[in-house]
Amino acid sequence: MAEFIWLIPFFPALGFIINASLGSRTSRSFVSWVACLAIFFSFLASLAVFLQFLEMPAAARIFETDLYNWIASGEFRVPIGFRLDTLSVIMCLVVTGVGFLIHVYSIGYMHDDPGFKRFFIYMNLFVFMMLLLVTGNNLLLM
Repeated sequence: MAEFIWLIPFFPALGFIINASLGSRTSRSFVSWVACLAIFFSFLASLAVFLQFLEMPAAARIFETDLYNWIASGEFRVPIGFRLDTLSVIMCLVVTGVGFLIHVYSIGYMHDDPGFKRFFIYMNLFVFMMLLLVTGNNLLLM
């Protein structure tokens, strides 16, 4: 399960970075495809983690991993990492599932808007930040 956790927020962040760096030089369809695929792959990663959670016993459905120690002073430490429990896995599915549907709907709704590319760039950033909020293991990361 640990191999999929970092992929959940990674794909929207990657979509944001690709569209923010290449968005002005690419077409609207490229930006919308990258944005939608990033959220869809994040949904698939969330679904994979959810299915793995279903196979685990109820008492073991909490997983926490530290990526980096941001502050360490004696016994005090503030890690940057992810914590997944039943609620956060369900919320990851909701955020990525609804986010994907919003992205797909927005392709047609925002078609003639001059801020089309900027909208999808910010939507990927929003979903990334929302997933950090849902999966963060401490208050500073949230």
